[in-house]
Amino acid sequence: MLSPARCSSWLAAAQTPFASRAYAISVKPAQILPGKKLPRVFKDKKAFQYNWYRRILDGSRDGPLLILRHDQFSANRLVQLRRDILNASSRAPPPPVDSDAVPATPQPQPTLTFIRTSIFGATLREFPGINLAQVDQMIGDSTGTFAVLLLPSFHPPQLNAILRSLERTVPTRPPKTPEEIKKEQQAKNADPETPGRRVKRQRRVLYPELKLAGALVEGKVFLPAGIKDVSQLPTLDTLRAQIVGLLSAPGMQLAGVLSQASGGHLARTLEGLKKGLEEDAAASGTGTTPSS
Repeated sequence: MLSPARCSSWLAAAQTPFASRAYAISVKPAQILPGKKLPRVFKDKKAFQYNWYRRILDGSRDGPLLILRHDQFSANRLVQLRRDILNASSRAPPPPVDSDAVPATPQPQPTLTFIRTSIFGATLREFPGINLAQVDQMIGDSTGTFAVLLLPSFHPPQLNAILRSLERTVPTRPPKTPEEIKKEQQAKNADPETPGRRVKRQRRVLYPELKLAGALVEGKVFLPAGIKDVSQLPTLDTLRAQIVGLLSAPGMQLAGVLSQASGGHLARTLEGLKKGLEEDAAASGTGTTPSS
């Protein structure tokens, strides 16, 4: 039985990026080691993380789960990233709410979680209904630190606002030119300015990087280009209105024709037919050919 204190400490630790070694998210079958039993059973901290990640994957059936690869984020920069995500989510139009339901609580917000890649990969392998081949294509051999962003519901305007916010907050850094690489190598190999003295420590300059690896939407795997196309979809209310319009269009056209026929158009049509019959009758009585 895990104590609340230990659970809370692990929960707090997962809210910040790991400074230790990072591995790729592997969905390949686990190697069977001698003396190990299958299926594998996690204990203590790993069991807590496994169950936590499983709840996150279960939530991807209701809302999109974005998989992000990040690097060189400071604590203050991560706080700013979370704030930007919440601001983008609040600026997006709210999802439709059932008119019969009473809004007792505010709408849930997106949740950003930094994951342990090895445990998350094991959770993905055992998650039912997911295409592991597509997951392997989405992640590939990318190594580093990963995070997942879970949205509370599938609402394309909110998803689009968050994707745009991520691009503005952490723009893609252009690749280094050969001159910059050569200059960095020369500075690294140069002799110190004061030989014999300890080199003064300098604070490392961080250049944050954030890359969208893919997403899970209702159990389906989407690559970055696909999830951006999904974010451009109209809302569910708009789609319902379009479907209702398509289904009701033939009936409305038929009703318009009948309404026209039931009014003046029908009277004029019958009047013209009557005059035509009278002219034919008069022409047949006189033996002359009716004028055309």
